[in-house]
Amino acid sequence: MQIIADLHTHTLASTHAFHTLQEMAAAARELGYRALAVTDHAPAMPDAPHSWHFGNWRGLPRAVDGVAMLYGAEVNVMDTKGGLDLPDSLLRGMDWVVASIHSPCLPGLLTEREATRLWLGVAENPYVDCIGHSEQQHYKYDYDLVTRAFAARNKVVEFNGNSCQVRRDGIPNMRTLMRACRDNGCRIALNSDAHSIRQLQENMAALYTLVEEENFPQDRIVNASAAALVAELRRHGRPCADELGGILA
Repeated sequence: MQIIADLHTHTLASTHAFHTLQEMAAAARELGYRALAVTDHAPAMPDAPHSWHFGNWRGLPRAVDGVAMLYGAEVNVMDTKGGLDLPDSLLRGMDWVVASIHSPCLPGLLTEREATRLWLGVAENPYVDCIGHSEQQHYKYDYDLVTRAFAARNKVVEFNGNSCQVRRDGIPNMRTLMRACRDNGCRIALNSDAHSIRQLQENMAALYTLVEEENFPQDRIVNASAAALVAELRRHGRPCADELGGILA
């Protein structure tokens, strides 16, 4: 198993993270990654950057230390209709958008019916690229029904290495979710959700094991090759695809 990009990471802009963009890119290079997505927390998350932060990515280089950079956000799902905390006007200009549930933004438990409705709503948003750490026990949903919708609407389903450390009650759900993705034609990403260089280095091993044990096809892992990543960006209509393709080539 080989991954060429980490598509869910955080920098000091998410102030409960610990390293700069430059430091994370250098660490990614040392790991042999060819691309890195910076997806800091969107504004509804406590201590997240202001929305202006996400409109100013054009001030940053497309490559840092030889690593191709994708700039985006981890947006928060705010209600059971799939509402998000950044407007489409910002999301459409990003390189990569991860949508996740965080309890400070959506407090309390959800029934399976509510969580299913939530993710079906998110699936309809054309500017969401990736579904973040959705295996969480407090927000279980109908994996079979929803992964069919994700596959039909080109939503990449994330398997999150940080969940193996901080959301351990959802680990058994990962296996069920991966089987549903495998059987229903979903593409997936293996991501660290790193908030530090250490997590960038250490969070992936359990995911590699899961992929092998569940015999998930490598050609449906979008960050397993440069060609797969560029193809995914083009599939989502992301303008950065051609530029990144040139760098990765």
